[in-house]
Amino acid sequence: MAQETVSRELVGLCALVTGGASGIGLATARELASQGATVAVLDREACPEPGFIALQADVTDDRAVRAAVEEALTRLGGLDILVNNAGIGAVGTIEDQTDEEWHRVLDVNVVGLVRVSRAALPALRASQNAAIVNLSSIGAPLGLYRRALYDASKGAVHSLTLAMAADHLEDGIRVNCVVPGTADTPWVARLLAQAADPEAERAALIARQPHGRLVRPEEVASAIAFLASPRSGSITGTSLAVDGGMTGLRLPPRKAG
Repeated sequence: MAQETVSRELVGLCALVTGGASGIGLATARELASQGATVAVLDREACPEPGFIALQADVTDDRAVRAAVEEALTRLGGLDILVNNAGIGAVGTIEDQTDEEWHRVLDVNVVGLVRVSRAALPALRASQNAAIVNLSSIGAPLGLYRRALYDASKGAVHSLTLAMAADHLEDGIRVNCVVPGTADTPWVARLLAQAADPEAERAALIARQPHGRLVRPEEVASAIAFLASPRSGSITGTSLAVDGGMTGLRLPPRKAG
């Protein structure tokens, strides 16, 4: 029986993953480490696993972000890969959220990304293999039901990725984003728990995925690692969908039974 070959193309590289204590962020930290990278995790919560440099900070606090990134750089000895995964969700139409909620979500999902990237840029400029990978969402290119605020924030991430890619190309920093479909994460689990009928809501989320299931965090992590790898040296300003075909495919309805 053929054995699976584990890629080790990130050996010698240092990575920082925000929102890395759970879900897609934790899966990404594991994937980068499995490929040989030394990984620091930045999150509001304590990282539940050993093997990573664990840092706690809220991405809405610029002073805390700068201190955490500085500590990461000191302990890592530099930085080659930044994964901007930290984010929060929101459910509702434009009538449902207050100004305060709009400011809160955009502060985390968009300005938080800016704070971490800004603090990391000097170290990334010094790297020969610098890459930033931002996390967008299928809510950016699609109009999802009752996701106005969340989709707006992720649309901003998508546009910001393109602008950052243009601005920092001469710095030798590649900037791309991954666009996940609905993933089987703790955040989605909490969202489902708030529904009147969690099982029916989960079935509806699965039904809208053309491949018939939720996206696995590990699948998103693999895409992030691909874009972060030096082997993707000519890929910048790109969005990579990991959505089971949700963005691009229009299939006939599944037959009942």
